[in-house]
Amino acid sequence: MKSISPPCLPSRHACRTLAIIPLLLGLNGCGYLISSATEDFSTRLKQAVMEHDDPETVTGALPAYLLLQEAQILGDADNESLLFSTANLYGAYLGLLPDDPVRKRRLSQKSLDFALRAACVHDDKWCSLQQKSFDDLRPLIEQTDADDTDRLYGIATAWAAWIQANKDNWNAIAQLAQVKLLMQRVLELDDTYKQGNAHVYMGVLESLVPENLGGKPELAQRHFQRASALAPDNLMTRVLYAKHYARMVFDRDLHDTLLKSTLNAKPTAPGLTLINTLAQQQAQQLLDSADDYF
Repeated sequence: MKSISPPCLPSRHACRTLAIIPLLLGLNGCGYLISSATEDFSTRLKQAVMEHDDPETVTGALPAYLLLQEAQILGDADNESLLFSTANLYGAYLGLLPDDPVRKRRLSQKSLDFALRAACVHDDKWCSLQQKSFDDLRPLIEQTDADDTDRLYGIATAWAAWIQANKDNWNAIAQLAQVKLLMQRVLELDDTYKQGNAHVYMGVLESLVPENLGGKPELAQRHFQRASALAPDNLMTRVLYAKHYARMVFDRDLHDTLLKSTLNAKPTAPGLTLINTLAQQQAQQLLDSADDYF
């Protein structure tokens, strides 16, 4: 496994860039299901949500299902699949919420707690992951194999959402190194996992630190390009590519090209309509602010 060193800490402002990723990855990561009946319903729910074109409707509807998930946990507290499923759904919901710092901190804590509980149910060695240092976590992650891909991904997405919600806490921001370690391992096990969504994560993470402070913009670009190649209909990848890489290196031409192509594309696509609708909203906002940025 390639050695990964803890990255330099990004600014609090840069950490806001993780806000939309829980939605991008959360519902697409709901691979943990409980029974055949629950599986059928969860599959249909995921499809209905991701193919909806009105984010406000979805935002209003998801809390009821979250409560149902938690009710099931009360009766089956050691069900790893159920715990991860609930963590993932909370992550998706966080990506839809308006800016409400107090509520996002509270709900992201729920998501992370469920993910960490699931990890501990899986293996005692995975208990207290958040309290492990980077050096203590690395050998544990090195021992994982392909069967652990879902777990690594689920923990990393919940952890990243929690960090974003606590972006004013430097102790939280310092834990980005652990998230990066987990997501890098996902890529090593299968870089096509979830159509390359882990590449999107790594593209953002590699963009948080400017090159003159030790960042690796060329690596960020390769991650975004790979993600785009694996899922060309995912418009949010283009938006994040423009927002994080193109702005970081002050490439106005690339920035505008990516965003204009997002606005000119059809948002409807199997499993991507909701995220593409959000991507087009963000693309217009970024274009409107481009003159002030560049």
